[in-house]
Amino acid sequence: MSLVYLNGDYMPPEQAKISPMDRGFLFGDGIYEVVPAYHGKMLGFDAHIQRMQSGLAAIDIELDYTAQQWRQICDTLIAKNPGPNQGIYLHVSRGADSKRNHAYPQGITPTVFAFCFELPGEPVCDPELATSYHVSLEQDKRWQRCNIKSTALLGNVMHYQSGAAAGNKETILFNSDEQITEASSSNVFIVKDGVISTPPLDHQILPGITRWLILTILAEHSDFAVQQRVISKAELLNADEVWITSATKEVGPVVKVADQVIGSGQPGPVWQQVQSLFSQHKFDY
Repeated sequence: MSLVYLNGDYMPPEQAKISPMDRGFLFGDGIYEVVPAYHGKMLGFDAHIQRMQSGLAAIDIELDYTAQQWRQICDTLIAKNPGPNQGIYLHVSRGADSKRNHAYPQGITPTVFAFCFELPGEPVCDPELATSYHVSLEQDKRWQRCNIKSTALLGNVMHYQSGAAAGNKETILFNSDEQITEASSSNVFIVKDGVISTPPLDHQILPGITRWLILTILAEHSDFAVQQRVISKAELLNADEVWITSATKEVGPVVKVADQVIGSGQPGPVWQQVQSLFSQHKFDY
């Protein structure tokens, strides 16, 4: 990591300092985004910024950065941090107050921080070369506003760590009605008898940009039947294919959920077609 951005300036990461009274540090009071970039070209930039602005509005953080200012910050970080494939992390906290108090303070300036990190490369469509996923399965214990991309991610971290401790790369979550919500850092899709399904958006689910891109690309460039509907835990375990989707995974094929092998235990044929379509059209939006 060569340079980071903090409150209008670019600097080496070791020089970036925030106050210990910053509400992002004390309360996780902030919003973040991760924008992937391949060879300097950002994926879903406008949608990421719109989601960030919606998140800031939802928690009443006022920040006057325009989409063009965010683009300039991202482009500058890409230029100052060499590497073909990068993720740009954008972070806005409410800022630092003179005291610790749960209520939103008035008249403080938000803290804006951003940095790049290396991505391993664009996912491939070949089942023999693709990264496939073994995942855990747990009841969702997070807060009830998961549609807001908050920096307060302890619930997600605990679910992810539970999966990691079991030797898995993710954890898929279900609610008290045994309905699938999402994964700890991804959205979820299943395939059964050629039909692609994903849970509908509500307060339990982050409106993933990759999820949106997949649905848009499938609607415009395929004849697949696609449903946004409630998915039960039993349906997940009996699916022909399961995918987890995110900015860094794209369409990640899941081959095992807990102790249940999914389909043939290999990335499936629908996944291969959808990842291929995604690779062809992901920069169109």
